[in-house]
Amino acid sequence: MALSVPAIMKTTAARLSALYLLLFALCAVLLVFYMTSLSARMLTAQTQETINDEVLGLARAYQRGGLPILVRVVEQRSRQPGANLYLIADANGQILTGNVQSLEPGVLETEGWTNSPFSYQRFGEGELERQRNLPADQSTTQSDPNEAQAQGEKGHNAIALVLRLPNQMIMLVGRDLGEPERFRAVIRRALMLALGMMGLGGLLIWFFVGRAALKRIDSVSEASRRIMGGDLSGRLPVTGAGDEFDRLSENLNSMLARIATLNEGLKQVSDNIAHDLKTPLTRLRNRAEATLAGKHKTTDYRQALEGTIAESDQLIKTFNAILMISRLEAGYSSENTNRVDLAEAVRDVVELYEPVAEEAGVSLETDVRETVFVNGNRELIGQALSNIVDNAIKYSTDSNAQPAVRVAVERIGTEVRLSVVDNGHGIPDDGDRSRATERFVRLEKSRSQPGSGLGLSLAKAVMTFHNGRLDLLPGDPGLSVVMSFPSREDH
Repeated sequence: MALSVPAIMKTTAARLSALYLLLFALCAVLLVFYMTSLSARMLTAQTQETINDEVLGLARAYQRGGLPILVRVVEQRSRQPGANLYLIADANGQILTGNVQSLEPGVLETEGWTNSPFSYQRFGEGELERQRNLPADQSTTQSDPNEAQAQGEKGHNAIALVLRLPNQMIMLVGRDLGEPERFRAVIRRALMLALGMMGLGGLLIWFFVGRAALKRIDSVSEASRRIMGGDLSGRLPVTGAGDEFDRLSENLNSMLARIATLNEGLKQVSDNIAHDLKTPLTRLRNRAEATLAGKHKTTDYRQALEGTIAESDQLIKTFNAILMISRLEAGYSSENTNRVDLAEAVRDVVELYEPVAEEAGVSLETDVRETVFVNGNRELIGQALSNIVDNAIKYSTDSNAQPAVRVAVERIGTEVRLSVVDNGHGIPDDGDRSRATERFVRLEKSRSQPGSGLGLSLAKAVMTFHNGRLDLLPGDPGLSVVMSFPSREDH
């Protein structure tokens, strides 16, 4: 998808890239100007030191032989290759000797170091320049001194020390600034080249990295729009690069999978309510209709109302169980978790169900050899264990042998396992064992027993809430229901 420059600059990546590029360019410019200024000052200081040495040498020559020796030394030094600037003028500023033909006006009027660089022209330089620019038939024409001075001012700058001799003559010793200026020019060209390379590098990085990031963001946005449209099966793209985009996509995909699971659970609850609760509601209506039809005694009406209340209580329990399962599977519960003595919880449940087991002719035993602690909610664990023990007592009565139920607690590795084992017919089929923990599922052999098919579903939700698991294992004979908790070591 093509984006305009304003749209691109609205993205965080583009803004950060522009800010970093601007900051780097500003730092580079400041550093280059600082180094240039420092180098120029060092060259100027070196130049002044060289000029001072030259002046001391000329002063010694003047002391040794006066003006004639000084003029001869100046003429000798001015003719050497790469010579400094030398000039001797009279009191009126008229140049007498040296290698300088003309100077910027006002240079010889002050004594000491020149306040700023001045323009000058070396001896014979203006004539050569003029001859190169004129036609061949005019090359021998005498040049105007003012014109020569103007031509010399175009490209030569220097600093100098101006001295007044005892006879009021003027001596100037200076040095051309072409080298520092060339150094500045090289630095400027390097700066422009560096800035150009930075700009080109920024564009290349944007083209190969920024555009790829924008494409990935666009693909994530497109997948998000499909998901918001109701397609919860869609997932955000993962390239396998392991970068921030992949980590974000993986986390969002996990969240979407969790949402899809919760929606599927909600749909199952709605379907189960619509199908499995329709029968008791219909039974309630039929009972009320049969009671109202014809003439009955007061005791008949009372029995009908008591039956209706019992059916209503069972429906309320069923709804409460459904709500509890939904909250636990969603990972939310108003119940707090703390340190729970699992052995004590087992003893309480067994004590509660001993009269029920005795009435049913079932032997209820415990096998708790040590005190074991887990992190959890005692009420939820007790409710889940009660449902499992209740089922074990009911279905162990189908056994041909003496019905028996055993509740055991043991530590195995990093887990604490609470198992309830009966010797009934059990659930021999693996598929039936996996279906037995679903809501409202009642297997064929359990149709004769009262219940709603939510006991094992609630137990499974409780174990999910405690980061554990519920396993249904075949016994020999019977069924073994195992609640596995993460171990707590501070026991």
